[in-house]
Amino acid sequence: QVQLVESGGGLVQAGGSLRLSCVASGRFFSLNAMGWYRQAPGNQRELVATITSGDSTNYADSVKGRFTISRDNVQNTVYLQMNSLKPEDTAVYYCNARGAASPFFPSKEYMWWGQGSQVTVSS
Repeated sequence: QVQLVESGGGLVQAGGSLRLSCVASGRFFSLNAMGWYRQAPGNQRELVATITSGDSTNYADSVKGRFTISRDNVQNTVYLQMNSLKPEDTAVYYCNARGAASPFFPSKEYMWWGQGSQVTVSS
């Protein structure tokens, strides 16, 4: 089983910055992609940003130019640097990872989720 532990959320004023971190631990063979999703009250969970093991990135249009995703493959950690935060960025942010659990089945991909970290941006 894989555990994703997030940290770095909190309360910040509009225009401020926060950095989220997520560390993957447990038993897995590979982490192909890691990323961040968010869910605001009354809304569906939405993609924020993803990054592959080869450092290819993908961002939601709403965060392009403000958020930066990065990862440390040695430490099995993914980061989300959030700048110029807006009140509409307020949500619970979830870490996500996709990968193989066993070297005997390297193409069988699983998806794992963190417990969520609250980010609140005040106006």
